[in-house]
Amino acid sequence: MTPVRAGSRDTRQRGEVSARLAVTDNFRTAQQLHADLRATGSRIGLTTVYRILQRLIDTGEVDVMRLPNGERLFRRCPAATHHHHLVCRHCGHTIEIGNLGVDIRAAQLAAAHGFTDLTHIVEIFGTCAGCATSTASERPSPTEDSHRPQENPIS
Repeated sequence: MTPVRAGSRDTRQRGEVSARLAVTDNFRTAQQLHADLRATGSRIGLTTVYRILQRLIDTGEVDVMRLPNGERLFRRCPAATHHHHLVCRHCGHTIEIGNLGVDIRAAQLAAAHGFTDLTHIVEIFGTCAGCATSTASERPSPTEDSHRPQENPIS
């Protein structure tokens, strides 16, 4: 089980959600995580899953991504440093990418306009090689289980 960080409680339900996230490399919706847990016999409620995910976000243990349609996806990212994601819009395959020069350019733009206390989120969406070679009917949606390998190399 993942170590508990300051400000979080170690509950059975939190342990269940954390354990599921630990074995899932792809981003998942709260509903998918809930269904996964229920399929393994957990009696956890969907509201509890959402509450735990928010706590994990607040403690920096989980990354959250918002799809263009507004749906939020969650994943425990192996990179402990600031990073961005390259995401297949069809299957959800995700690659963590490091500094794109965005940080420097954002700081320059902010300084030029008098902004301080910056934050930013960069998610780049495209079509992965696997989906590019398959037909539209063969492609899973980003909220279905991915046909991609369960590896996310860090660049």
